[in-house]
Amino acid sequence: MWQGGRKGYRNIVMVTLGTGVGGGIIINGRMLSGVNGAGGEIGHIQVNEDESEVCGCGRKGCLEQYTSATGIVRSANIALNNTEKPSSLRNLQYVSAKEIFDAAKNGDELATQLVENHGKCLGRALAQIACVVDPEVFVIGGGVSKAGEIITETVEKYFQEYAFHACKKTKFTLATLGNDAGMYGGACAILNP
Repeated sequence: MWQGGRKGYRNIVMVTLGTGVGGGIIINGRMLSGVNGAGGEIGHIQVNEDESEVCGCGRKGCLEQYTSATGIVRSANIALNNTEKPSSLRNLQYVSAKEIFDAAKNGDELATQLVENHGKCLGRALAQIACVVDPEVFVIGGGVSKAGEIITETVEKYFQEYAFHACKKTKFTLATLGNDAGMYGGACAILNP
């Protein structure tokens, strides 16, 4: 909001896709932290009540389990172990989120399905968040966002499918500050207590 991907906007939901899924919510230019400091913990919204594996938070079926870098790799390993579908991912010693998104960009059918599932899960969750906070923009950052527009395009497609009609004009963009975001955030907090 201050110096990054959506400078000038005052109602933003930031989503960070890395090892986990983090978030930040800014309403009328002010960070929403909540009573317990858990405002913006979007990675732990439950999206699958049938999940059997436990999330790092101790619950099951959290958004983080599917849309973090770790989550999409987990989904890839499940798909690779449970199907015979050909995929360039089978040729890799170690599958990472980067390889999954790169393979999808190159037309790999299995990787494309994984990216679609990722976008559907995140887009649907963000549609629910939009019903509550009605942001001007969703900013997507974190290591996974380095995949580029394939993320925003896929997430926005599913967001449009699930969003409440009044929220459909919400914009999507990629974060721009990278690893410097924390430094800018800290400076902003000091300058604007």
